Amino acid sequence: MNTILSSPTQGLSGKFRVPGDKSISHRAVMLGSLAEGVTEVTGFLEAEDALATLACFQAMGVKIDRLSEGRLRIYGVGLHGLKAPENALYVGNSGTSMRLLSGILAGQPFDSVLTGDNSLTKRPMRRVIDPLTLMGAVVNSSDKGTSPLEIKGGQSLEGIQYQMPMGSAQVKSCLLLAGLYANGTTEISEPAVTRDHTERMLRGFGYAVKTEGNVVSLRGGGKLEAMSIDVPADISSAAFFLVAASITPNSNITLEHVGVNRTRTGVIDILLKMGADIQLQNERTVGGEKVADIRVRSSQLNGIDVPENLVALAIDEFPVIFIAAAYAKGKTRVTGAEELRVKESDRIQAMADGLQRLGVDAQATIDGMIINGGPVYGGEVESVDDHRIAMAFAVAGLQAEGVIKINNCENVATSFPNFVALASQCGFNLNAK
Repeated sequence: MNTILSSPTQGLSGKFRVPGDKSISHRAVMLGSLAEGVTEVTGFLEAEDALATLACFQAMGVKIDRLSEGRLRIYGVGLHGLKAPENALYVGNSGTSMRLLSGILAGQPFDSVLTGDNSLTKRPMRRVIDPLTLMGAVVNSSDKGTSPLEIKGGQSLEGIQYQMPMGSAQVKSCLLLAGLYANGTTEISEPAVTRDHTERMLRGFGYAVKTEGNVVSLRGGGKLEAMSIDVPADISSAAFFLVAASITPNSNITLEHVGVNRTRTGVIDILLKMGADIQLQNERTVGGEKVADIRVRSSQLNGIDVPENLVALAIDEFPVIFIAAAYAKGKTRVTGAEELRVKESDRIQAMADGLQRLGVDAQATIDGMIINGGPVYGGEVESVDDHRIAMAFAVAGLQAEGVIKINNCENVATSFPNFVALASQCGFNLNAK
């Protein structure tokens, strides 16, 4: 699939489940591999990023059976049972894999190398290298602080107190995973609350993690005990449908079994402030994670100043939030989102460029964007090899005044390989080539 053509549609309907949460899928494989015993996983995301993590642990001697679509059986080797891989560990486009794995590998007795695709080699890694170095790890990178990462084994790690300069669940998780191998306590202070899947899952595997406000800590030297994990549907994938149904008249859809962890629901809170008609139904807790069915109906969205305290809780969803803003009445202003510039692409600039090509008044700022809602015209845009940008512009075409052509869409497979098929079933008018 190289290009997607997105055309106007008359309405969306249906009840369905989007793929499993990518963040939780990564962590299920990691902690299941490091646990003692057999971990059963259902709802695993069968997409390139999560499969890259799975392949890395198989390369380090972990037996993982893929029983059926989304079902894994992981035969854990314990915290100290990983074996040296024969080759560099390749994680493709997955920044989550690289950053979290660096924490685990820092505590191993063997040397290792982490590498990825061309896009990943441009993403900043000093944010994990520097604190790992403070713990006693030896991690070498390029002069620019990017991958490949060469991690020296056999180091004695010490727990540290670390004040994170930016809110990043990946950095926090990296240090917590390194802390499993460290002497003493590892304590991380966040400037803003970020997703807490790692803490929740560590507790599920029987490891004590302490959380007090924005401070998270654990002591090294414990063990993980195998468990069963039901991965909820990914709210980042659901976000495309939340916006799609909101901006498309005559729409009424229900997204089933979506993870609504409080550290991930920023997109819902933002859309509600814009006037979206979204209801959480059948709320329950599964494996320590809150899930719900989400019903969304079409509505008139209004521009807002997005509260900065919601930015970190919706950081991956901003490409499609920008689309919602383009269709909203009035001005939407996003600030405090500079992290978007160092994702799979510079998502601020890429989205502003694409929206401008479609006739939208969108101005990129250093840490966000200002969008004046109005007509969205047809045109040709670039995904810049970023899966979330590709899918966001597919949503933009639903009510555009013409066809939107999105180029370089192979990257959609990194997080949502059946996006076109599922979207088409509920009423999107897409043509993939």
